[in-house]
Amino acid sequence: MLLGRVSGVPVVLAPSWWLFAVLVVLFYTPLVGLLLPGSPVWVAALLAGAFAILLAISVLLHEMGHCVAALRLGLPVRRVRLQMLGGVSEVVRTPSTPAHEGVVAAAGPVVSLLLTGVFGLALLMAEHETVAWVLLLQATIANGAVALFNLLPGLPLDGGRIVRAVVWGATGRRGAGTRAAVVGAGLVAAGLVVWAVSGLVEGGADQWLRLAVCVLMAAFVVTGASAEFAAERRTAWPEGLTLAELLRPVLQLPAESPVADALAAAAGRGVVLVRADGIAVGLLDTAVAERLAATQPNTPAERAAEPITADTVLLDSEPGEEIAERVRTGAAWQFLVVDEDGKPSGVLRREDLRAALTAARGR
Repeated sequence: MLLGRVSGVPVVLAPSWWLFAVLVVLFYTPLVGLLLPGSPVWVAALLAGAFAILLAISVLLHEMGHCVAALRLGLPVRRVRLQMLGGVSEVVRTPSTPAHEGVVAAAGPVVSLLLTGVFGLALLMAEHETVAWVLLLQATIANGAVALFNLLPGLPLDGGRIVRAVVWGATGRRGAGTRAAVVGAGLVAAGLVVWAVSGLVEGGADQWLRLAVCVLMAAFVVTGASAEFAAERRTAWPEGLTLAELLRPVLQLPAESPVADALAAAAGRGVVLVRADGIAVGLLDTAVAERLAATQPNTPAERAAEPITADTVLLDSEPGEEIAERVRTGAAWQFLVVDEDGKPSGVLRREDLRAALTAARGR
């Protein structure tokens, strides 16, 4: 369900959030009764529902912190998704440096901590055991809980991403940071289970709420960390493999060349089509060229060009893992690789990279 757009980013409410809200109301209503002794059940239920909404708003503001940081760093954001156990900012491109990773990861918790402080100060000035006091308490707890949980040092949480950024910066390898944050996720999940069990042993009033939240959070952390680790393996750059081994030679042809001639000249090479004024119009899309050549062989090859954009140009000096990530997440199937001076070094095709990574993982 689309809630609206913030800074141009769609905000979507997943169906699972409604289940989470129902669980919050069921488990939290008895606790509200303890905070407001003598209050009717329906008042406690309404305040529990208000807590679910405050928690969703807190998560949204937290995710907006990530979005603003990502957009400021030139990282597009597809959407923000609010779901059962929080929210997800779907950043289209992986941060290219440890510093960018750390800034985007830390932005959300910073927002949550600031909100915790603001509501906490208001709480200190409110009259105890009133509806306003309970709402302020809930807002403080909601933002504090969002900040605390997300700062735990395991993927896919923000704390895990900060760990990855630190290890990445120290070692120069993003994969090493991911592995460290996956280990952290295991420790976080184990800690959540221990805390839930201790609540059952102590028999506190919140034991069942604690158990439900901890089990769900532990499952979320383990599942998310597994997905992050699998994604890292898919883009990990094998030792000994160089980008030059994967590049196809690049050939420049006039954009007005007959498409049949351009297709014949390609012969396993990447073809850059250049206009008479020296402007490159794109890379020859062989699939489109074959269809045109079958019926209109003298059509200008420009009609079979795949535009060259910032997303389809790679620097040959970029780290292998970053190249693999950009190729994996990009919409194009071929990429022009250039050197620091902008001179073409070759063309990298998605299937060539995928075959090399698959072969390396099989060894």
